[in-house]
Amino acid sequence: MMIEPAIDELVAKAGNKYIACNLVAKRANNIQSVRGAELANKDKKAITIACEEIVAGKVVPSDTDDNSGMTTF
Repeated sequence: MMIEPAIDELVAKAGNKYIACNLVAKRANNIQSVRGAELANKDKKAITIACEEIVAGKVVPSDTDDNSGMTTF
């Protein structure tokens, strides 16, 4: 069970639960593909890092029709 960040915070940042789920999945996949070996020795999983980035505002949903569906800062 995920305690931090709260699901309500993720949904508030993303707009709705479906966008939040999609955004977390895409960002976690991106993190895993880029830093997979680095994360193998860490306590945090890619999905936890993705959730924290979304709540912090580092990753936001995109309204464009590009392939990523997310915008990072």
